[in-house]
Amino acid sequence: MKKIFANYKLTIFLLLSILIGGIAGVVFGPKTAVVKPFGDLFLNLLFMIIVPLVFFSIASSLANMGGMKRLGKIMAGIFTVFFITAVISAILGFIGISIVDPLKDTDISAIKSIMTEATIDPEAEEVTFLGQLVQAFTVPDFQMLFSKNNMLQLIVFSILFGLATAMSGEKGKPIANLLSSGSAVMMKIVGFVMYYAPIGLGCYFATIIGELGPQILGGYVRVFVLYLVLTLIYFFGFFTLYAFAAGGKDGVKVFWKNAITPSVSAIATCSSAACIPINLAAVRKMGVPQDIAETMIPLGANTHKDGSVLGGVFKIVFLFSLFGKDMSSMTSILTILAVSFLVGAVMGAIPGGGMIGEMLILSVFGFPPEVLPIIAVISTIIDAPATLLNSAGNTVSAMMVSRIVEGKNWLKESLIVK
Repeated sequence: MKKIFANYKLTIFLLLSILIGGIAGVVFGPKTAVVKPFGDLFLNLLFMIIVPLVFFSIASSLANMGGMKRLGKIMAGIFTVFFITAVISAILGFIGISIVDPLKDTDISAIKSIMTEATIDPEAEEVTFLGQLVQAFTVPDFQMLFSKNNMLQLIVFSILFGLATAMSGEKGKPIANLLSSGSAVMMKIVGFVMYYAPIGLGCYFATIIGELGPQILGGYVRVFVLYLVLTLIYFFGFFTLYAFAAGGKDGVKVFWKNAITPSVSAIATCSSAACIPINLAAVRKMGVPQDIAETMIPLGANTHKDGSVLGGVFKIVFLFSLFGKDMSSMTSILTILAVSFLVGAVMGAIPGGGMIGEMLILSVFGFPPEVLPIIAVISTIIDAPATLLNSAGNTVSAMMVSRIVEGKNWLKESLIVK
């Protein structure tokens, strides 16, 4: 019993803090904003270490990699896993929301006041799609890489820096050793921050429930419940299948043994970026090789968005139902799935991509710009479960990438090493 408590002590404390925070949010409502600074402190601590953690993790894994052939295999595995899981989540979302009409017996008048508050960034309208891609992968000034808002750009720089170090041979060895030391130090700092996690997450979750409670209980409760049901199906059903595909029965056991902490953290923080340190620690316990983990997790936080793809389907079908548009033809179905994939998996990596993706939906299907706030509200109320799929899904995806790169016996070999 003591051993079990020792292994799950942090998880137990996190769950208790989330439960207490959720109850406080329901009971006290908006008044829970008084504890928001304690939650913000935890998030700020995580955000504070994200930039150096991501840089050292990615650059170190590449700089110390045995060869470029392995890197190519890892990146190919990551792309394959990301694409397959995103397509599966899109299909699941379409089937679910086609069976259950999100607007049946639903009064949307409750969100009209919220709709009037939403605004479209005029600058976002002026920038072309190609311009957005340029902004997504590069920054005009080096110092901008030190911002958590430019994570994908930082990842690109870290990959280039790691590759350059590896290709420099002996002259690059001192830098490679420095990067390894930096990565180890940053993980120690993560350990320090996690001591505060139960308090920080509890306070933050209480604030979220306090603010969103009335809105969730309004006209969009049907959408939220449906999304939540599909999230549970995908989380428990498909994550288990993914873990089985990665390592068989042992893969399922290893995954669920270590999946609770990153899952709870994702729900509580609603931030894939904030969960990078937690996910890195989790996948290492799952036996994922270090170079795969330190490449996959930071990259996945920005580009692996199964929950966002699922949400994209919801937004599109919701508008189709609202305007009475036919979506029974195969062309309409394929277009909905394709745009959802683009909105979730691609736009999720672009700064401000959520709003840009929603504008893309309006543009492709010809909806008036005035309805933008409608799907903006959907984004808000599904944020927590979507982040669960986006962020926690990176851990099981890392296992699948390990299966592709290391072979079918990767998990047994990693357990033997431990």
